[in-house]
Amino acid sequence: RFLEACAVGWGNHGPWDLRRVRPAVNRFVEYLRQEGRLVAPVAQAIYQPLLEEYREWMQSYRHAAPLTLRASTDAVTVFLKWLGPDATPRGLASLDCEKIEQFVLTKAREQGRSARQCLQSSLRTFFRFALHQGYVRQPLDRAVPTLRTYKLAGVPCGLTEEQAQAVLRSIDRNTRAGRRDYALLQLLHAYGVRGAQVRALRLEDIDWGQDQIFFKACKHGKDVRVPMTREVGLSLLDYLQNARPACSCPQVFLTSRAPYRPLLSARRLSAIVRGHVQAAGIDLPRVGAHSFRHGFATRMVQQGHSLKAIADVLGHRLLSTTFLYTKVDVQALQQVALEWPQEVSP
Repeated sequence: RFLEACAVGWGNHGPWDLRRVRPAVNRFVEYLRQEGRLVAPVAQAIYQPLLEEYREWMQSYRHAAPLTLRASTDAVTVFLKWLGPDATPRGLASLDCEKIEQFVLTKAREQGRSARQCLQSSLRTFFRFALHQGYVRQPLDRAVPTLRTYKLAGVPCGLTEEQAQAVLRSIDRNTRAGRRDYALLQLLHAYGVRGAQVRALRLEDIDWGQDQIFFKACKHGKDVRVPMTREVGLSLLDYLQNARPACSCPQVFLTSRAPYRPLLSARRLSAIVRGHVQAAGIDLPRVGAHSFRHGFATRMVQQGHSLKAIADVLGHRLLSTTFLYTKVDVQALQQVALEWPQEVSP
């Protein structure tokens, strides 16, 4: 209602885009929530009590980690919204295998491999919860179809060196957000680290005396300590001295607008990368923080580095994880390729 009032009230002053005021309103709402002055609406979604009960069950019985809990509740919320009026304990009793399979197959067409896997596992735990609570009488977790995925089925799609440099040049470093984004993308480009490692980077992880940066492991990988390049060092200094807000948070990268907080959202970082890639006029089928990581690994392969060396730099604990990049080693693939058979006339 507030956004609509803004659009109507300021409509006489020219065209008004609601997207321009939405971030400010969201920050104001977050401030009111932190201060305890935001009164929650009385009306709630029909599925909300069931979702809250599932969340408590995941914490008490499964001891789910915060990230796992968030991913599971997000996936289950999509399912409960799809159920509509049946998203209640009584409505779950009318579920059958055909309806569950219909939902999974429909949603699977809209999602990638990781999202499909999360959806399947989350629904299975939800139906185990429903069976434990007595809302269903049969183990409906077995009705969730298994959609086969193959680990090395895809081909890594990353930014080339020329494309990465074009993205870096397109960033406006006259703004605080531009200085932050430039330092962010410099780290992604120079070291091929994961977006989560950059978001978790702390001030104490930068050793200015030894010119080194320490990236903590994630996704069961290995810690990585890398030398600080000149470009990375200059971009970090420019951000820390001229753009980073005064904040007690230990993380290096913060939001550019108050209330200042760490960049904890992977979607937010991917949106930053996607925006600069599009601004540079580069068209890729999939764009995100991993675009720099895939590009970094591809350049190492093209330069003749061994898979062991690439795995160590990328922080892969298992060498099999690095096998994906053998698909971009064109020279090696040309050596093993067979000649096209010639037709022999009878």
